[in-house]
Amino acid sequence: MLAGLILSLLVAQADRPTVYVFTTTDCPISNRYAPEIKRLAAKFEGQAKFVLVYPVPSDSPELIREHKKRFAYSIESIRDTDQKLVKTTHVSITPEVAVMKGDQLLYRGRIDDRYVELGKERPAPTKRDLEDALAAIVAGKSVASRETRAIGCILSDLVK
Repeated sequence: MLAGLILSLLVAQADRPTVYVFTTTDCPISNRYAPEIKRLAAKFEGQAKFVLVYPVPSDSPELIREHKKRFAYSIESIRDTDQKLVKTTHVSITPEVAVMKGDQLLYRGRIDDRYVELGKERPAPTKRDLEDALAAIVAGKSVASRETRAIGCILSDLVK
């Protein structure tokens, strides 16, 4: 769903967490996370809904379709070209995730700690923040770290 209604998505998922994965078609760090996002979406299928969010107006529906095909994404996607969801969640980087249940923000931040800073990457993550947050949420527990710092493409630079 490329033109989706963000408000209805926020309201509709009161029964299970929704993972909003903020991405762009051309952020190299976002694109490197495609396999991990697909892995997590499969692992938590039926327990959490994953939605790709494209907040950059230059990511046209055609570019998004090509992007999803190139990275074999089968999860739902929406465009947030007026940045309503960005403002609601306070996301500022791609890739960055916001996990919500209804209108409650349960976790916001990085997917894992593979990137230490721009240009500095670990061979493998030592902490899987999103996976840990989702495991706690679906088990009915509180999230240990509700916010982490994401590394990637800065949205304010991309929206201009």
